[in-house]
Amino acid sequence: MPRLIKDERLAYVTSRLLTTVLIVFGAMVLLFALTALVPGDPAKTLLGPQASPELAKRFITEMGLDQPLHIRLWRFFGAVLTGNLGVDVISGKPVVQLVASVLPYTVILTFSAIGLSVLIGVPLGIHAATHRGSASDTILAFISVAFIAVPSFVIAIFLLLIFAIWLDWLPVLGTSRSGEFLDEARRMILPTLALAAGWIGFIARLVRSSMLEVLGEPYIRTARAYGLPERMITYKYALKNACIPTIAILGLGIGRLLGGAVLVEIVFARPGLGRLVYEAVSERNFPVVQGAVLVVVVLFVVVNLIVDLSYSAIDPRIRRSPGQGAGA
Repeated sequence: MPRLIKDERLAYVTSRLLTTVLIVFGAMVLLFALTALVPGDPAKTLLGPQASPELAKRFITEMGLDQPLHIRLWRFFGAVLTGNLGVDVISGKPVVQLVASVLPYTVILTFSAIGLSVLIGVPLGIHAATHRGSASDTILAFISVAFIAVPSFVIAIFLLLIFAIWLDWLPVLGTSRSGEFLDEARRMILPTLALAAGWIGFIARLVRSSMLEVLGEPYIRTARAYGLPERMITYKYALKNACIPTIAILGLGIGRLLGGAVLVEIVFARPGLGRLVYEAVSERNFPVVQGAVLVVVVLFVVVNLIVDLSYSAIDPRIRRSPGQGAGA
């Protein structure tokens, strides 16, 4: 039996790693195709209509835009595999350097938002499930749906008006110039709340429905029949299984929050990957768009891989193929 479990675990990890590599490969092909097939002349867009034909020709040669598509694709793959994401055609800086300078801001904001969502959403979902039909359950349902329905950038604007302008409790825009931890933490509060609000409501509703389903399982009724304390049944036996769908959703949540961070970073004038991509798209700065989006894709895929491996560790049935069944 231990050897069978080890083989199942190895096969599952191998299949997930292979899937991850294929997804990144597909994303690289798609990114290249989007930037290669987009209409318009990038030389005219970047250099302006007053650029001389000689300057435009030299720019196209340096960018490699005069090469056949398959050669450009081969060079793109070779460069990415060596860690070279190209050069910013406007500033002349390596794209890796640009991405590395703003990546920590987006990563910290995203994981702060998902952490806050879990910290608040899970207890709210447990409370709503264990107090089904009560007034607090109804109020939580109303607030959760309201948070889910309102876009993060609208919440960001309201938070900015209320807490930064009217009440003057928190800093308005940007990041800390002094680099002090407390100042930076205060400037993170409003962007984190704006990004996390929708996911607090979503996680609360998801945990509530999962808990209600698990609390109706026969093994929970058996535990109650044995006289186990209700708190032990809820937190030790029911919550573990009820959290599996939530953990699976968190992987997707990281991707959604990385996308949602674009507008939040713009509203609060914070540096980040979203703002970098937005400015690069408006300038048709293709190398920066390719490099920054590829980093976002890799982050998203790696987080989902970690989530897949973690919830398969919680529930070993996920590692088994459909043909093996629960009794294998």
